[in-house]
Amino acid sequence: VIGTGPAGPLWLTPEARGELAAAQDLVGYTTYLDRVPHRPGQQRHPSDNKVESERAEFALDLARRGRRVAVVSSGDPGVFAMATAVLEVAATEPYADVPVRVVPGVTAANAAASRVGAPLGHDYAVISLSDRLKPWEVIAQRLAAAASADLALALYNPGSRSRTWQVGKARELLLEHRAPDTPVVLARDVGGPTERVRTVPLADLNPADVDMRTIILVGSSQTQHTNNTVWTPRRYPD
Repeated sequence: VIGTGPAGPLWLTPEARGELAAAQDLVGYTTYLDRVPHRPGQQRHPSDNKVESERAEFALDLARRGRRVAVVSSGDPGVFAMATAVLEVAATEPYADVPVRVVPGVTAANAAASRVGAPLGHDYAVISLSDRLKPWEVIAQRLAAAASADLALALYNPGSRSRTWQVGKARELLLEHRAPDTPVVLARDVGGPTERVRTVPLADLNPADVDMRTIILVGSSQTQHTNNTVWTPRRYPD
């Protein structure tokens, strides 16, 4: 299971590049497969974004038949991505003898953070705002707990066409624990052709500015925003 980073070959690690080249079959979401160069003799198996379990089972079936298979994931496959989906299916009896290895990639959170400085320079939490696989009540509890602990936050999957209210609700929960001028980084399509990164105060976080290609970084009480740079000190006050 290979992480390709947030976008394009510049974000691909040498290990991931080598494994992609060595694979006989590439399996993945169509958008992510399109980022991988075509190689003679390789078979490509694109699929829709919402069939992760089926994709994992298909890849494991190929591997069980002796094929060298690469499941392609964006970012890091272990962060809200395909590694868990593959390992869940691989834990079932038919695939007990299929070896699975995870090749890490640059995470969206770290890629976005690098564009503005070091907003995740101290302790931080990573939370997905998608309630497709877990109830919103759990998300709200985790947001409140992380915010009350004064952790910086990286918020994945903040919104989509069918999920439009989660960002506004998250802002309300965070404002119970954070100052209105807390720096919030909105990073869209980092590394891609339509990249846009900007910093706004938490109170001005507008859900209309967010979609599934956006990641949100929320500072802690110590995070600084100066000269277009956002950074969280490594030392915490006594």
